Amino acid sequence: MKFRPLHDRVLLERLEEAGRTEGGVIIPDTAQEKPIAARVVAVGPGAIGKGEKLLPMSVKIGDRVVLGKW
Repeated sequence: MKFRPLHDRVLLERLEEAGRTEGGVIIPDTAQEKPIAARVVAVGPGAIGKGEKLLPMSVKIGDRVVLGKW
């Protein structure tokens, strides 16, 4: 099934991070934070600006993005 968001919406897939620290300590699932990096899965055509012109999106499918913490 092909999925295409409407207008200026973006569909993201969170990227899982390693469950270990750089020192080799294994972090349990309950102590891990949600991943802040994601991959763009689908992108809408863009927003409609002044004069009803279509403003294209600045991201494309496959780009890696950073999510806001809050």
